[in-house]
Amino acid sequence: MGLFSKKHKRDADMDHAAERKRMVDEQIIRRNVLDERVLTAMQTVPRHLFLPGRYRASAYEDGPLSIGHEQTISQPYIVASMTEQLEIGPDSRVLEIGTGCGYQTAVLAEIAGNVFSVEIVAELHQAAKARLHQLEYKNIHLQLGDGSMGWESESPFDGIIVTAAAKHVPENLLKQLGVGGTMVIPIGGQYDNQRLIKITRTQSGLVTETLYPVRFVPLVGDSFPPT
Repeated sequence: MGLFSKKHKRDADMDHAAERKRMVDEQIIRRNVLDERVLTAMQTVPRHLFLPGRYRASAYEDGPLSIGHEQTISQPYIVASMTEQLEIGPDSRVLEIGTGCGYQTAVLAEIAGNVFSVEIVAELHQAAKARLHQLEYKNIHLQLGDGSMGWESESPFDGIIVTAAAKHVPENLLKQLGVGGTMVIPIGGQYDNQRLIKITRTQSGLVTETLYPVRFVPLVGDSFPPT
């Protein structure tokens, strides 16, 4: 499942291990993300490899960065926090809406049994596919398409994570969330008044919790056409 299945891969990345540890200690643990599986994943995945060359020197700093096509890679804390809120484990099947550069996808794959990720921008999909293949992930499944529609043929999911802000919770995604599963999704307007929402499907219905303010690019697709 994990990233570094071969010793030479671990050795080749040792020069960034200290940066990742500092990122986890100073940006993530200090903000009260404490799930050991999440901390291990964040300390393992080489964030710099998911960024354009000109941004790699800033890979482990406390902030989002551009990945082109008017999209961003979220700041490390947000990636860690959203992953922790999913409450997933090694048997979980997770749906990610918005593959982007593939960094959040890789973090999920370090924890979950299988990750299904949908990206609407063809160039980002192809780049993430090549990158994740090079890093030898075997439990990631990628699809080019409209993320607001989910991935119905692989549902139900134990976790659904949406990495772009929707105006409202997409019904298509709710239908694909299994009993006991959790969805984490930013809800709000374009770049403002957004809140991260956590939705859990119980035997008796849906439980919704508002977590904290966030700032994401807008979710686009048939359910959310660009304005």
